[in-house]
Amino acid sequence: MKLAMIGFGQAGGKIVDKFIEYDELTGSNIVRSAIAVNTAKADLMGLEHIPEDNRVLIGQARVKGHGVGADNELGAEIAEEDIDEVQGAIDNIPVHEIDAFLVVAGLGGGTGSGGSPVLAKHLKRIYTEPVYGLGVLPGSDEGGIYTLNAARSFQTFVREVDNLLVFDNDAWRKTGESVEGGYEEINDEIVRRFGVLFGAGEVGSGDNVAESVVDSSEIINTLSGGGVSTVGYDAEGVETTGSGGLLSRFKGDEDNIESANTTNRITSLVRKAALGRLTLPCEIEGAERALLVVSGPPKHLNRKGIERGRKWLEDQTGSMEVRGGDYPIDEPNVAAAVLLSGVHNVPRIKELQQIAIEAQENIDEIQDESEENLEALVEDDEDELDPLF
Repeated sequence: MKLAMIGFGQAGGKIVDKFIEYDELTGSNIVRSAIAVNTAKADLMGLEHIPEDNRVLIGQARVKGHGVGADNELGAEIAEEDIDEVQGAIDNIPVHEIDAFLVVAGLGGGTGSGGSPVLAKHLKRIYTEPVYGLGVLPGSDEGGIYTLNAARSFQTFVREVDNLLVFDNDAWRKTGESVEGGYEEINDEIVRRFGVLFGAGEVGSGDNVAESVVDSSEIINTLSGGGVSTVGYDAEGVETTGSGGLLSRFKGDEDNIESANTTNRITSLVRKAALGRLTLPCEIEGAERALLVVSGPPKHLNRKGIERGRKWLEDQTGSMEVRGGDYPIDEPNVAAAVLLSGVHNVPRIKELQQIAIEAQENIDEIQDESEENLEALVEDDEDELDPLF
């Protein structure tokens, strides 16, 4: 799948930067064009792979390149005011060569949280290609203002895109790790999961062709109903030597016993991918659509196992729209990626919204109390002192 990726804000820019690095390492050619948009000049300068010409600094007249300070209303205003500057960079994208736009943003800050829904709305008004969002939720320990930002941005962003893919930092942060190390690991996880998903079906000269191809239309059809999506992933290393290794277990053409082992192994990977750590934890029952991609060396893939995994997904989700196929790549593991689209039973979103409502009420109370305290502080002197003006 060929994507034009636009990273909005600090987190969005870093993730798109990491996608380009992934492309270069794997040769997957997912990113046809990449742009970073920010109100903070320092964040743009810290990127390594996005071309400098594609780094757009907005809001200079209002925030002088210093960011919006977690004020996502200001971030949205600046995005609307300077949308022509962003469009100037988008004009250089060969739109006829892409399958979709992907707007990537952290939803807890100011610039990406406020600006990404504005950009999505703008893109949908101008282009016929699908516009998807990849939104990253802040951890619950990051503070009330970031939770409030994320809740407001989420409910706006999901309405402006054709589908919102969500990654929840809360489900992935480890205790005791540094902030920089934690986010680096999270970004790697985001790129690995979505890289396998979006890279499926891409074939170059001399590459192995899948028995059951998963191309961009399969992904687009899975995401077409809108709503919220999450991605599961699991992988198992491949031993290429020895009769007891995965080579013999996955080969599937030795005898009936080996074929059964291969089928069960792939089915097990699919189950672990769907029921393990999803990018957004949720109950998979009731998901409206699903897509399964099993990747690995061709001789380790097994059609029967993939079909059984797809059927298991149908049973678990209750959906009749479950697509699936294989993605032969020369990597030392067999992996299963599961895209669940149109998920509804998401406790984290409900929790996020409830915390945000409480944070909003607290902010309003503090503001009212602050005004009362100021009045109380100066009112005693008002009868005796004349103000300057």
